[in-house]
Amino acid sequence: MRVIAGKYRGHPLRSLNGKDIRPTSDRLRETLFNVLTSGNPTALEGTVWLDLFAGTGAVGIEALSRGAQQVFFVETSAPATKVIEQNLQNLKIADGYRILRDDLAGILWRLQREHVAADIVFLDPPYRMQDAYERTLMALADSSLVWAMSLVIAEHEKKFDPGAEFGSLRRVRKLVQGNSTLSFYRIGGRPDLNDERL
Repeated sequence: MRVIAGKYRGHPLRSLNGKDIRPTSDRLRETLFNVLTSGNPTALEGTVWLDLFAGTGAVGIEALSRGAQQVFFVETSAPATKVIEQNLQNLKIADGYRILRDDLAGILWRLQREHVAADIVFLDPPYRMQDAYERTLMALADSSLVWAMSLVIAEHEKKFDPGAEFGSLRRVRKLVQGNSTLSFYRIGGRPDLNDERL
């Protein structure tokens, strides 16, 4: 596993063994960031990210590598939190991030009180935790962290559909790659009924 592009391009990232730590593959991460940048290498500069169920931190670190201003790594597992810290230290990333270890409700409440507004929210729960998708997407839809221009992205198994609508948060795109799928949501977005396959 490595950083795909940007300032830390090519640098390796540590991972963890176990079923619940399933880092987003290099290939899927590359696809995700190609979609987000649309060929513009500076498209993510100055953005604010929430990396929920952050695991090894690979997605948030990729965002920092490509110029994100701030990444909030949210992870409840102590071993995973340690790996995130090690990956950041190995890359000599000293600022532009916070690692938050708490339950989702507590973290959302805290960040709302700090008036954080996320440009991009990425969530990738362990695939066995299917109920976490609905719970998290509903909480985000009811949160001031997500605003009109925010993009919420859920990675999930191809055979599992987390849902198309959560309050005002609606799926606008679905991208299938191998056994994984990325579902893209926006507040008040126009539903996209077509699946893209790569």
